[in-house]
Amino acid sequence: MSSMKSREELSFILLRTILGIIIASHGWHRLLTGGYEPFGGWLTGQGFPFGLSIALGITLFEVIGSPFLVMGKKLPYICTAYIVIYFTGLVLVHFQHGWFVVGSGSNGIEYSVLLIASLFCIGYPKIKTPTEPVL
Repeated sequence: MSSMKSREELSFILLRTILGIIIASHGWHRLLTGGYEPFGGWLTGQGFPFGLSIALGITLFEVIGSPFLVMGKKLPYICTAYIVIYFTGLVLVHFQHGWFVVGSGSNGIEYSVLLIASLFCIGYPKIKTPTEPVL
């Protein structure tokens, strides 16, 4: 295996692991603190039927899907599901607050955009990209 190929694979493993830890911790925290209940109530208030079930499903998927993400299993499916979840959150919650999560703003979209872009890069690596930087 070429040195460039192994560095690329190691980079994706590192990115998958970091994302898996972040997503799992988000889900575990919501699960262990009962945060899925207010989340479900909020979803119901937004007009979603079965808000509590949706919130619990998202929470469990964050917990159960993360090991698959870290291990590199079923990546197109896992990443697509996460992208749909976080894009929905971006539209329903974060978009109205602007770009910044902290600093010049609060609760904005920048973190969600980073998660979505990272999940896209992990879930669909077969897309051909140029090997030389484009100037």
